Amino acid sequence: EAPPKLEDSPAEAFTDSSLFAHWGQELSPEHRRLALKQFQYYGYNAYLSDRLPLDRALPDLRPSGCRNLTFPESLPEVSIVFIFVNEALSVILRSIHSAIDRTPAHLLKEIILVDDNSNNEELKEKLQKYVDEVNAHKPGFIKVVRHRKQEGLIRSRVSGWRAATAPVVALFDAHVEFNVGWAEPVLTRIKENRKTVISPSFDNIKYDNFEIEEYPLSAQGFDWELWCRYLNPPKSWWKLENTTAPIRSPALIGCFIVDREYFQEIGLLDEGMEVYGGENVELGIRVWQCGGSVEVLPCSRIAHIERAHKPYTEDLTAHVRRNALRVAEVWMDEFKSHVYMAWNIPQEDSGIDIGDISERKALRKKLQCKTFRWYLVSVYPEMRMYSDTVAYGVVR
Repeated sequence: EAPPKLEDSPAEAFTDSSLFAHWGQELSPEHRRLALKQFQYYGYNAYLSDRLPLDRALPDLRPSGCRNLTFPESLPEVSIVFIFVNEALSVILRSIHSAIDRTPAHLLKEIILVDDNSNNEELKEKLQKYVDEVNAHKPGFIKVVRHRKQEGLIRSRVSGWRAATAPVVALFDAHVEFNVGWAEPVLTRIKENRKTVISPSFDNIKYDNFEIEEYPLSAQGFDWELWCRYLNPPKSWWKLENTTAPIRSPALIGCFIVDREYFQEIGLLDEGMEVYGGENVELGIRVWQCGGSVEVLPCSRIAHIERAHKPYTEDLTAHVRRNALRVAEVWMDEFKSHVYMAWNIPQEDSGIDIGDISERKALRKKLQCKTFRWYLVSVYPEMRMYSDTVAYGVVR
């Protein structure tokens, strides 16, 4: 389910593309065609990315109080894992550069690149040449893990975790740019409580012109289909009147930082899920129900490209639905009906094979986790509950 090779992707009538709404009016027709072809392949403006410096400056979007915070001298090291499939080389290199430039050298143990069986030739020789150049100065600093078949984003993250050796592991997409001072607040919180899983605060790298768009401070949650979404921070956070304070979060949007050993203790990610979607929501629910916590840190900011379309497959919905049903059956008790209802499928004989969930149920029992009702009341009270549902479906 990899996208077509670059030269096989037909360029449609390029004048109507959203790529040119705010960018590229001065390009010649030939260059517009090239830019559009790359946009259709990558889901963002790789043509422009190739022409931007790898070490470009980012606006410091942290709340003002973050600049005055002090952190312990002794903090754990971090391994940064980047996952990709058919990503633009310049985007990957900018992710790596920003990680190296904006993480204190004594805290960054290594960078791990997980290539989920890309078919883009640039990501073989040219990327390996770059890795070899970096490792010539710092032997073993960048590790490359290459999958022989496409495993999907979920199992790719676990591959990266397995290759990591630092006490803390940061699992990221390979289309991000780290902002100044991102690491110290995260590592301080994990040092204080190893059972805290941390998300940075995200800003947006616009897919068309690569400008940075500031996003408001948010918690991270989900709807009953288990699509992730941004939430207003809880009232308890606003009452603190301290914009540097951690934001308690019901779930995770996707990229996160975790104590390496705790991540294993809590059950990693559900490798029975397929391709993409739902694993971040499942992890957030599981961490809370099984004695940990999830936080978003306002002082740790990372800019992330929100693609116009995803690289893995045209039909992400089918995978997200299947993964959501796995979460419902393992973790949601009587509230699993809400997930079936949201997807408008029957609870009995749904026709969807969700795979074997016995190991995940055994994990829940072993960890002596709380109920999903406890989670809804204590962690995610904003989530709407539906009781006494007589029927659902379509009336014709």
